[in-house]
Order: sequence, then C-alpha cells, then structure tokens
Amino acid sequence: MRGPHNIWRLIRTGATFERTGAMDVVLEAMVVPVRLRFAARLLGWPFKWLGVKGDPALPPVTRALTALGPAYIKFGQILSTRPDIVGDELAEQLKYLQDKLPPFGMADARKAIAAELGSPVEGLFESFSEPVAAASIAQVHNARLIDTGQEVAVKVLRPGIERAFRRDIDAFYFAARAIEYLAPFSRRLRPVDVITHFEGVVMGELDLRLEASAASEFAENTKSDAGFQVPTPVWRLSGRTVLTLGWAEGIGLSDNAALDAAGHDRVALGARVLSLFLSHALRDGLFHGDMHQGNLKVAANGDIIAYDFGIMGRIDEYTRRVYAEILYGFIRRDYRRVAEVHFEAGYVPANRDIDEFARALRAVGEPIFGIEASRVSMARLLSFLFEVTEKFGMETRTELILLQRTMVVVEGVARSLDPHINIWEVAKPVVEGYISRNLGPVALLRDLAQTARVLSRFGPRLPHLVEQALIAQADVPAPMKPTRTRRRLLQLVLAIALVGLGIWLGRAF
Repeated sequence: MRGPHNIWRLIRTGATFERTGAMDVVLEAMVVPVRLRFAARLLGWPFKWLGVKGDPALPPVTRALTALGPAYIKFGQILSTRPDIVGDELAEQLKYLQDKLPPFGMADARKAIAAELGSPVEGLFESFSEPVAAASIAQVHNARLIDTGQEVAVKVLRPGIERAFRRDIDAFYFAARAIEYLAPFSRRLRPVDVITHFEGVVMGELDLRLEASAASEFAENTKSDAGFQVPTPVWRLSGRTVLTLGWAEGIGLSDNAALDAAGHDRVALGARVLSLFLSHALRDGLFHGDMHQGNLKVAANGDIIAYDFGIMGRIDEYTRRVYAEILYGFIRRDYRRVAEVHFEAGYVPANRDIDEFARALRAVGEPIFGIEASRVSMARLLSFLFEVTEKFGMETRTELILLQRTMVVVEGVARSLDPHINIWEVAKPVVEGYISRNLGPVALLRDLAQTARVLSRFGPRLPHLVEQALIAQADVPAPMKPTRTRRRLLQLVLAIALVGLGIWLGRAF
C-alpha cells in the first residue's frame, strides 16, 4: 500500500494544519526557515478545504494532530516535553495529547475485554469504572478484582487502532522515499530505515502481551531503585488487547501546581527522572522509551511511578559503553576523546579528519557549559548538531533512535520540573559510576571471564576435535605433515588452555 495514493494523505495533513490554523502556530513556534515555510504553505494552502475539521474546542495544533490520527498524536506527545523547541504555550497545549484524549465507548471496552479474556466484565471485576485516562493507543479503567479485591488498572486498546497506524505509516514511508529521491543528501539520515524502526516500535506497542512482559522485566530490574515504582502485571487477566496491572495512585508529573501543593520537591524530582533514565539505559540496557509526563506520576511518599510500557528500548553492552564514553567525554569536555569514540564505533567515516571533528564537537558542547538550562536553546543546538553530522557524513544509527529520542523527552520532562537543571551535573555521577564498573581493570577481567566461559562450552567437544585433527593428519601428504601438525597441535593446546581458563574464571567470578 506504499504507493502514490499516499500523496492524498500527505496533502490532507498539510490541509488539516491550514484549516485548523495550526500551520501558522507551528511555523512561528519552531522558527522555520523561509524556504520550508513556502514548501509547507504550498502543500497545505491550496487544499485547505480538504483538511479535517477536528474539535473546534481544542487549540489549533492539538486539534490538527488529534484529527489526523494516532501516529501524529505520538509526534505531538514528544513535542509536548520540549518547550525549549516549540515554546511554553504550545508545549502546554500539547500536554493534552498525553492522557486526555477523548475515550471510546464503555460498550466497546466491555466487548473487547470479554472477547480477549473469555468472560464478561461482571465475571472478572467487582467494580469497573469509566475511563480514567485515554491516549493515542488505548484507554485505562480503574477496577477491583472480584476474587481477591485487588485494585487494578485495566488497559484496553482502541478499536481499529492497528489499521489506523498502518495507514499513517504507509504515508510516512511514501514521504521518506520521496525525500530520499528529491534530496539525495538526506540519504545518510536513512529516512526509510527510521520509519521502519518506528513501525517496529509501534507494532510492538499494539500487542499488550509484550507490554506485560516488558513491565514484568522492568519491575524486576528496578526493584532496588530508591524512589521509583513499576506496577506489575496480572498475567491471567492480560492478553493481546487487554492488560491488567496493579493500581498505583499519584499526581501527574505535568501538574506542577499540584506537586507544589503536595509539598514535593520538583528540583529533586527533575534530577531523579534524568538519573533514573540514564541508570536504566546504562546499567540494564532496558529503559522506558516513552517517558513523557503522561506516563509518570508521583506517589504520596515522593516515589516516581512509571506507566505504559508499550515502548521499551534495548541497547547491547557494546553500544552502552560507546554511549557512556560519549557522555563522559562531553561531561569532562574532552572533545578529542568524544571524537575518537565516534571513529572507533564507526559512527563517522574513517576518511574524515578526527581533529576537525573534535573542534566541531567543541563548538556544540562549549555553549552548554556554564549557562543555565533555561538560557540554552535546544532548537538551535540540535540544528547546529545536525549541520555537524551532515558535514562529517554521519549516518543515522537506527539502534540509537529510540535512545536519542527518549533522552530528548526525558530532558524535556526534567526541565519542565526544574527550568534551571544542569543535565551534565545530574548525569555525571551516573555515567562515572558506569565507566568505573565497566571500563576499568575489573571490567576487563570480567570480559575475559565471559569470553572464556563461552569458549569453555566447547570442552565436551575436545576429544572429537582431537580425533578429527589426527584423522586429517593421517590424510596429509608427507611433505606437508610437520607444518600442519604443529599448527593443529598449537590450536588444540590453545583450546584446552582457554577451556581451563574459562572454568577457573567462571568459578572466580
């Protein structure tokens, strides 16, 4: 379905922004260059009458995004955490998209639960409330289990949501291919791969069994994290379209007035949100990939409660070390080391000048240090960083897309709680702790132990390998026997030594 018919979808997007008045607001808030303004106008203004009307009671941008569908709502949720990019007023309006969207009917919710769990709502729950929150993918009901009396949250997917997302993603693929064709320089950013990554994330979010699994694993990983709670799933009442979790009450992290009235320290909360994200990403390699304010609350005791585990990010050990070294280099203002890490990881082509790249990174990092966060323009910083990556031929790393996006969102959440937060100061102890545990001598020994442990699995196969070597030796012509024999014997000795080392290190560590 990724054909030219998607032009209609893109035209209607521009037309909807024009019809709702959102186009002017977005272009002004994001300080869009003149050429892009003209292109946006050309896509929307002539077809204004084709745009979706939306809910006139909502502000223009929120009205346009809700009218266009779930994929656009997701984008708006991200922007709602970035007042430094879209402005305070627009960011405040977009918070509506986090958990205050119009719910679908109770009859549809009851029907979905009965179909998924094989029993009517009355047979499972002692009480079942009207929707308490509604977002782009699903809505949540408060309920009480009929057999145990446990208070739970029941999440139900919106009817037809998968079809709606596929329609939007179809149009995004078409736009990405058009961009690559019309602007060849954009190919290094791999727009089609980015959409493929987005599709994989979204499709995973539409299967609530995967979310239940993620919630369970995340809760296990973070059970010892002070000041942090993760509700655990009720497996017997969860399925593909329904998820039941333990209920956790709190104040939404977007409601600063309520947080202040309850006596919570917003400065401490902002720092904790950021440090928790970094800890989860670096320590566990599993992090919450949708940490906007709508998915975070504060309990009466001050704990941060996380919800909605449909989008979870994973990064392997090597990528975590690269990411940590880059952050650590920026924290220490060691731009040469940051540049070296980029080259070592293959993020920058080897034929580029490392010293020149280090100078460019300095120009990105230095304006941040010594300046209050409220005075740093993230929009300008990202724009300059984009110019640097383009100049040095850096390609988009799809494995880092969710990590980078979540970092942007989390920083936005932290700054909404404390506009003067210094992200580098908060990140420093977390990153330094990871570096000391994973890049020092002890970490090297642990890596060797892990490598040897893997090699030791070949221990039971050694007799067979020896036999094969002897048979091969018998088949070798006489002039070649001494050389090949020595080589095979050395290989066997090395294998036996590594197996022994693996067993010893495995016991030691």
